Amino acid sequence: MFSFLNIAKLKKDDLKGIAKLMYRDVSDDSWDKENLTKRNLDFTIESIRYIDMYAKRLINTDFGTELLNKHFDNFVVRIGAYIGEVIKNYINQDFYWYESDSVRNYSPSLDEELSDSKTQSVLYSKKRDMVILPLNVVSQFLKGNSPYNDLLTYVEEVIKQNT
Repeated sequence: MFSFLNIAKLKKDDLKGIAKLMYRDVSDDSWDKENLTKRNLDFTIESIRYIDMYAKRLINTDFGTELLNKHFDNFVVRIGAYIGEVIKNYINQDFYWYESDSVRNYSPSLDEELSDSKTQSVLYSKKRDMVILPLNVVSQFLKGNSPYNDLLTYVEEVIKQNT
């Protein structure tokens, strides 16, 4: 009788504010202060080059690996949110941040795509019933097991596929 009450609802998860932390909450490192600025991180495809340099510094320096070991999930969310916002801006469709569990419940057809998702947020399009998983890609990249040589290649590929 009240089966409409059991309809799965999508739970929005706005990560734009977290994406802005890439330039608002910068470490005291001189490279970070010089490069992770609002001017450089302007949500353009070109700005992903700075994100790539930053991610590679995290992976390849003693200080960076120490930070990754202590705050891995925070880096994944910040970098992934930034990359996701760039993708959203360029594909200009109905992709929004949602909690991945709510997307899984809302669209069981995506269960397989989301089965590997260990992140809590995904970009989802209701119209296309499609997900984009920038946080997962960043997680793989920072762990050293990404199919991409850099994050820019990923961003360009996703934008090309969705425009």
